[in-house]
Amino acid sequence: MAKKITVKLTANFERNLEAIEAFLDEAGAPQAYDRLLDDLSNTLIPNLEHFPAMGRSFLAWPVCSVEVANALGLLQAKLHEGALHEYLFADYLVLYAQFDDTIHLLSIKHHRQLSFNFKMLWPGN
Repeated sequence: MAKKITVKLTANFERNLEAIEAFLDEAGAPQAYDRLLDDLSNTLIPNLEHFPAMGRSFLAWPVCSVEVANALGLLQAKLHEGALHEYLFADYLVLYAQFDDTIHLLSIKHHRQLSFNFKMLWPGN
């Protein structure tokens, strides 16, 4: 019998959810956040419990610079026997790590969210 997989949310994942809620609220689509929460609990988490390697290996991306190679070396050392995956889930990109029978949801972003906070960089504009 296969091991039971446990899915845990990290503090960063929870902060990302708060940022998505604010983003969707600002975009005038607060109902989309409720749908996301339903989809996480009813679809993504159960799917990960049954198919933990369903996401693409994050480390499979081609290395195109010394900086990336060095960063990946450090990341692999921290992962030890774990695996890092990314998964496209509806309008979201999810990053998760698996260690034995535990999956840690690390990050989630809406595909339209900017990775830079330009309002914070240039206040008053």
